[in-house]
Amino acid sequence: MKPLLKLFTTTAVATATTLSALASSYAASCTNDSWNKIQDRGKLVVGIKEDTKPWGFIDTDGNLVGMEADMAQEVADMLGVELQLVGVQSSNRMQLLEQGYIDLMIATMSDRDDRRKIVGAVLPNYYTSGTNILAPKALGFKDWSELEGKAVCGKQGTFYNKIIEEKYGATVVAFTGNAEAKQALRDKRCVAWVFDDSSIAADLASGEYEDFEMPLQTEDDNPWALAVPIGERDCIFGRFMAGMQYEWLRTGHLLELEKKWGIQESAFLVKQKDRFKDWLED
Repeated sequence: MKPLLKLFTTTAVATATTLSALASSYAASCTNDSWNKIQDRGKLVVGIKEDTKPWGFIDTDGNLVGMEADMAQEVADMLGVELQLVGVQSSNRMQLLEQGYIDLMIATMSDRDDRRKIVGAVLPNYYTSGTNILAPKALGFKDWSELEGKAVCGKQGTFYNKIIEEKYGATVVAFTGNAEAKQALRDKRCVAWVFDDSSIAADLASGEYEDFEMPLQTEDDNPWALAVPIGERDCIFGRFMAGMQYEWLRTGHLLELEKKWGIQESAFLVKQKDRFKDWLED
């Protein structure tokens, strides 16, 4: 055998052996427990918000509905299984996924490094939002600094509660649910409600908050992530959900769901549709 051919052959064999070992190691690390469980029982259990209209909320008939409920249904349909929705909140959504009570979480969760250590956040991110306040127009807030020393209603488990206190000197009164927090605002137990600007915009568009406004410049814009169990992020389930998100963004389907649920068109989704479009399309 010629030296060069011998070198090539030896290298190829070594590479193939290495890849085979890596593949075996990878396969061993992917138990795909949730994926297999979903297939075996013929049902997908998804945690969505139960108090964050219009992404996830309980309607007048007692059903969990919303934009993220529709997304969950599409995942179940693609898998060919039934869907069971479980209402979650910011304070328990990661724990429910981590402990196996739900298979998948699509619950307005901001994608943060500390959260990626607990649950399997799947890319590409499907939405984004930032921090703002809902406040009475009569108070005329113009700047975040005006919250210093004032009581601000918040939601348990949201990362920006600590930021508002440390950065602007507000005192956050945290509630377990959004409805409770907004009722406390109406009862004047706080001067504002701090939450995602996207959700506040939806409240203002509903016509139920005519005496309120979102007066400040949005801060801490942060992408949202859906999540699978952390051990399955890079395995079958995680890769399947990555594909679902890619298609939602590429086709502009999430823009359609925004329109269905009366959500103002997201500049993020418009940008992502352009980013992922087929370069051969007109």
